[in-house]
Amino acid sequence: MKIIFLDRDGVINRYPGDYRYVTRWQEFKFLKGVKSALKRLVQNGYKIFIISNQAGVSKGIFTKESLDEITHNMLKELEKSKANIEGVFYCTHRQEDNCTCRKPKTGLLEKAVKTLGVKKIVKKDCFFIGDTIRDIQTGKTFGCRTILVFSGNEKPQNKESWAIQPDFTAKDLSEASRIILRHG
Repeated sequence: MKIIFLDRDGVINRYPGDYRYVTRWQEFKFLKGVKSALKRLVQNGYKIFIISNQAGVSKGIFTKESLDEITHNMLKELEKSKANIEGVFYCTHRQEDNCTCRKPKTGLLEKAVKTLGVKKIVKKDCFFIGDTIRDIQTGKTFGCRTILVFSGNEKPQNKESWAIQPDFTAKDLSEASRIILRHG
């Protein structure tokens, strides 16, 4: 089974900036080419999950209801483009909560895979696409191949300081989807 795990902010929608959050639907802006890239991946047999840390909820910056509204509207827009998402999994804890679901831990990925009802997946057939080194670390820990996109937080000029190297880098999700279809 071919699975793609995606971070949200900076991969699917415009990155809100360091230490900032998308707090309501009106602030959520799809990045160019995201819908068609996801549609292409779905058409090629990939199951897609969104895996995102959203600590703004536990910090009181926005509510769980606001997060749910953003998610509902995002999924509705993606469905219109035939870019169906299998599931969305958020960690709303703060780092100091030391939960098992906050990236770079893999609890949300394990939870996502369980929803598929399969006994075993071939992790090398899976990809994690994110815009931070934390995302890459999450994917590597889980056993996925990883793609770091430069449409959000991380920049290519920081490569020397990365604690871990991604398998691939891409300008954005569109380019990442082409990499997956070539190497998947």
